[in-house]
Amino acid sequence: MTISSNQLDIAVLPGDGIGREVMAACLELLAAVESKATGGPSLKTTIWNAGAQYYATSGEALPNMTLDACRKADAVLFGAMGWPDIRHDDGTEIIPQLDLRMALDLYAGVRPIRWFPGLPNVLSDPRARDIDFVLIREQTEGLFYARGKGELIDDRDAYDTMHISRAGTARVSDFAFRVADRRRSRGKRARVTCVDKANVFTSMAFFRKVFDDVAAKHGGIEADHAYVDAMALTMVKKPWMLDVMVTENMFGDILSDLAAGLVGGMGMAPSADVGDAHALFQPAHGTAPDIAGQGKANPCAMFLSAAMMLDWLAERHNEPRLETRARLIESAVEIALSSGAVPMELGGTAGCDTVTRETIAALSSAMKEVA
Repeated sequence: MTISSNQLDIAVLPGDGIGREVMAACLELLAAVESKATGGPSLKTTIWNAGAQYYATSGEALPNMTLDACRKADAVLFGAMGWPDIRHDDGTEIIPQLDLRMALDLYAGVRPIRWFPGLPNVLSDPRARDIDFVLIREQTEGLFYARGKGELIDDRDAYDTMHISRAGTARVSDFAFRVADRRRSRGKRARVTCVDKANVFTSMAFFRKVFDDVAAKHGGIEADHAYVDAMALTMVKKPWMLDVMVTENMFGDILSDLAAGLVGGMGMAPSADVGDAHALFQPAHGTAPDIAGQGKANPCAMFLSAAMMLDWLAERHNEPRLETRARLIESAVEIALSSGAVPMELGGTAGCDTVTRETIAALSSAMKEVA
């Protein structure tokens, strides 16, 4: 797809709590990158209402106007949503991000995990500095399919149904192999691991079977399997051996948080929710009510999510200059962290404003590395 104009429309949903803080920092960084980079389309960012705090005043968590804007936008940039004391009448959380996944058919949850110089060494083995893998989570079915459909019988038994389809598993598996192929083009490994529990559940044996069918069509990329419990051990013992993993919805939800812990925490965990026609980019962390409004938030995951957005837009619109901007952001974050702008979350003294200022200041040095 080529860009029909020299502008891309980005729907911006800051949300709640620190989502608003890291989003403001991210928009400042994106503007700075755009002003320094040579050529390429501009980003028109428009802020839209959604989230728990908006629900408290309006009665709507995801207004139709906002959903329509997300459908029409070239990409969605999302902060964080939810608040402990604000819930629906039935007691459930305000989580429009799940509604957006289903409405836009964002079937692939992409969670890149990378260690940056300057971060604390969570694992003592020096090889942990080589952590660089991607966890891909199927997001439209699996155990999450039961959301809102569970059954409670006579206050005695409760049932939630796991749903695994051939179509859903095939498309997310194919997506994982395409991610591995892109990583290979950048000089990285190219291996996709199917993470399942095929030794116990019929649904998981089927997930593995469909994965193998897809793998046979990608002969140039290595494929293997791991049980989810064994993978949890591997992620702690030798995560530097991992490359691309694809798994069911609930397994991916759990493993992605474990993965973030390997590189310092959720503040260093960017993510993307990708479909065939739409994509949403957000930090993996929550709204952090305990520090919201105090300037303590770590914006790095938001910055890196924006870099993922630029990469996706670059591929979708055949615009390599957007990919250059993505590399500039990643390089600037690395320079800022290694120069001492370590966020408070990671034991440093840098608040959101300091990390943002130092990352923007590092763009000049980053341009020399990326050029």
